[in-house]
Amino acid sequence: MANVYKNTGINLTTTAKTDVYTVPTNRTTIIKTIQTTNHGGSNVDTIGYFYDSSATTEYEIAHHTLSSKASINFIDGTLVLESGDILRLEASTANSIAGVVSYLEIFDEKSA
Repeated sequence: MANVYKNTGINLTTTAKTDVYTVPTNRTTIIKTIQTTNHGGSNVDTIGYFYDSSATTEYEIAHHTLSSKASINFIDGTLVLESGDILRLEASTANSIAGVVSYLEIFDEKSA
């Protein structure tokens, strides 16, 4: 199976941690960008997390305060996730943060 470039929209409608992407079985994913924007009227604290399914551990990977009408690429470099890993985002204000995750899914032949 071929490698596939994809994207997933983000709309944080709650202040709770939100799963925005889970790596499918037999895949490795390279996340290129997590473009986020604050379309609300005040500053919003946003936190990014990576859940490592093989270690059953969650890691905080980014923390940004986005001013009103500002946007940012949430990660400073690429992020490599393995099958079952989860990318999560959290915002201090609901219904203010939206965006897109752009990534490459790689079929993991050794696991198939």
